[in-house]
Amino acid sequence: MYLENIVFDAVEPRRLGRFWEAALGCERLTDSVDGYETRLTVEGGPVLDLCFQRVPDLSSSEPRLHLDLRGGADQAAETARLLGLGASHLDIGQGDVPWVVLADPEGNPFCVLKDRGAYGHAGPIAALPLDSADPDRDAEFWSWLTGWTPVQGEFRSLSHPSRRGPILELCPEPAPKRTAKNRIHLDIRLESGDRPDAVGAGIAERGGHEIQPGWGELPWRIYADPSGNDLCVLPARS
Repeated sequence: MYLENIVFDAVEPRRLGRFWEAALGCERLTDSVDGYETRLTVEGGPVLDLCFQRVPDLSSSEPRLHLDLRGGADQAAETARLLGLGASHLDIGQGDVPWVVLADPEGNPFCVLKDRGAYGHAGPIAALPLDSADPDRDAEFWSWLTGWTPVQGEFRSLSHPSRRGPILELCPEPAPKRTAKNRIHLDIRLESGDRPDAVGAGIAERGGHEIQPGWGELPWRIYADPSGNDLCVLPARS
């Protein structure tokens, strides 16, 4: 199994996808009104697809997963570039902090960080902070699910085995997960030797559970991690 996708719910997938494609320097895969996909390849590290799927309305729940971007050598210049692409400043009560909080064209918050050694091999996405009720427990869950391994950080953190690409940070949640679906979630792709039922059992053994949304038969299965965060498990490629 491996982490394959960062998935955004979007009212206008094409508009949002093109923003993030330009922001991160990705390679376009799919461009349609109902779905947009673009690929981020980190040299020597993971390949992550950003997928934008159409929804009629966006969840009003507080975001539990967001992107932290590297500000590079000039954080102010990178912030100005992102504003020029369609981002906007966002006040979430952050106060005086060394990062800049912005919103993408559909209001999803993200941060632009000052350059730090810990993110030297991250690529354009420095980190993927995910709210967690129990970071120690959830770090073990996501490590098993993705194959990413622990690294030193401010929070319980996981990195691709190459030590390149973004860091998955399990951050203490400000409030428990509500029932509404996360606007941004992660997708796991099975490999040919993985058995879907065995993976589902492993998720349950580690505190997660399967979600039955009532959307009819789907080619993937939907789960929640032990803190309630949505994720999808995609079938192995044929």
